[in-house]
Amino acid sequence: MHYQFETIGTIHSCFKEKFGIPRQPGLATEAEATLELLPPYNQPDTLQGLEGYSHLWISFVFHQNINTPWRPMVRPPRLGGNKKVGVFATRSPVRPNPLGLSVVELVGFDRSACRLHLKGVDLLDGTPVLDIKPYLPYVDAIADAKGGFAPHAPEQSEIEVIFEALAQQQLAEISGGKLPQMMRLIQQLLQLDPRPAYMNNKPQQREFGMHLHNFNLRWRMEGKRATIFEIKQVAV
Repeated sequence: MHYQFETIGTIHSCFKEKFGIPRQPGLATEAEATLELLPPYNQPDTLQGLEGYSHLWISFVFHQNINTPWRPMVRPPRLGGNKKVGVFATRSPVRPNPLGLSVVELVGFDRSACRLHLKGVDLLDGTPVLDIKPYLPYVDAIADAKGGFAPHAPEQSEIEVIFEALAQQQLAEISGGKLPQMMRLIQQLLQLDPRPAYMNNKPQQREFGMHLHNFNLRWRMEGKRATIFEIKQVAV
């Protein structure tokens, strides 16, 4: 059987590319996004009563994986990127149907503009949204639930994040007065170690980069130290 769904909204996120996005929602609490409702769903009445909720479930499409063939076995990063398990035992974006589900914090919304302001997101900029549902703690938070090969949150990273003076100055110039918040976000993301799982704990020094907000971030990894040496604004 085949079904067709309409996109009800679009995500405008701080994440402009897949590399660097946290592997689960809520791990980078400073990661922000706006969900813009699209016609004909951009009616203020659709948001009536939403002010009573702190978190939402977002059903979305992994739009950059639509043409990627699914596989019955995948290598989840939580297992080091080497061991295979069944695709339905993971949250891999490469699935028979490229559908995702994230729980995010609702920090505010503009009913007249039909925009929701979210934090703790793991959503790529431009992500199509299929549905929004309120998070209900009494049924969605199951205290004795089992978590398979990921029973607990990832252990706190030992990665030390260092901003070189030039990089901090560059960030201050383009952050629009949000320097502390931007520094916290970058620190959270690099402490999650966005490198492929097989590169974890590699001793050799390498350089990495990611597009975040309106800037490109570049850093060096050497052991457990991430040194940010350049932050350049991206022309719009």
